[in-house]
Amino acid sequence: MSLLKIEHLRKVFPDVTPLQDVSAEIEKGDVIAVIGPSGTGKSTFLRCLNRLEEPSSGTVTLDGEVITDPRCDIYKVRRKMGMVFQSFNLFNNLNVIDNVTVGPIKLLKLPKEEARKEGLLLLERVGLRDKAENYPEELSGGQKQRVAIARAIAMKPEILLFDEPTSALDLAMIGEVLYVIRSLAEEGMTMLIVTHEMKFARDISNRVFFLEDGEIYEEGTPEQIFDHPRKEKTIQFIRHLKTLNLVFRSREVDYSKAILQIEEFSRSAMLDRITARNLMLMFEETVAQNLLGELIRHPEGFPLEISMSFSEGGAEGTFELDWGGPRYDLTASEKKISNRIVKGLSRDVRYEYDGRNHVRILL
Repeated sequence: MSLLKIEHLRKVFPDVTPLQDVSAEIEKGDVIAVIGPSGTGKSTFLRCLNRLEEPSSGTVTLDGEVITDPRCDIYKVRRKMGMVFQSFNLFNNLNVIDNVTVGPIKLLKLPKEEARKEGLLLLERVGLRDKAENYPEELSGGQKQRVAIARAIAMKPEILLFDEPTSALDLAMIGEVLYVIRSLAEEGMTMLIVTHEMKFARDISNRVFFLEDGEIYEEGTPEQIFDHPRKEKTIQFIRHLKTLNLVFRSREVDYSKAILQIEEFSRSAMLDRITARNLMLMFEETVAQNLLGELIRHPEGFPLEISMSFSEGGAEGTFELDWGGPRYDLTASEKKISNRIVKGLSRDVRYEYDGRNHVRILL
């Protein structure tokens, strides 16, 4: 018998129907990544599973109990189905250890000292034992999310739901949260994870649900969904992950924003660390170290259009530049260090001029 069974789940709001017809079975130990475009009902799906949102129709059965039955004690069920939110949802008036132990004490009726002992062990597990007496306002975003995970585990759930657990975090904090989730997967925790971190989704899950049109449009192993999707909308989604377009319209370039966009693209395109580093280096040497100076001298060359794209496996890519102004082959001189670096990272470099400058670099 499946741990969690979902049959024809539907959710209707006055102006939108995010879930049309969702059916699935989750086995004990499954780690399922839930992916898809924004606005396709991923968060609503999770919230309907534990009735934070009441489904309009359909049934959800957890461990043999139909939890969508109005007679079901949903508060009892939620002890078996923990949830970690993107916005942490910690109690700001309680310190860290009290945030972790309030549920076990009040709902599981665990003696306070026993709950505290277990809570400290959980905080040690997520690397935050030394923060037990701190309050949420004293923590970073990544630390808050790790506390939220410890709080969810403290209730000894049979399944954990994660709703975009890293979306509220900056790049420096994402890794520490993903590390904790990865350790839970290795220990056999059953999890459904709504995430936009595609490389993480691929690495951690044994199944992937692609949500589109209010249903599980396609499901399969990570290899199938990310490398060999069968359905058209899945193919389009995966292809979109592999392309980044940047446009600089004037000399007032937000360089830091561009760097962050490339870092985010590298993660979503599931590039390995070396490829991601080389892509960043390619941008810095062609644009920051070379081309921007030329465009400042000849501002009529703006806009500068940059396109980065990679094959499905991420093994091969293209880096393309397009700008106006006078002819300028930025790869011509072997004397410039930036040009030697670019050619060292490339399989091929081609330059054309037809009134606009075009550079196509094969990575």
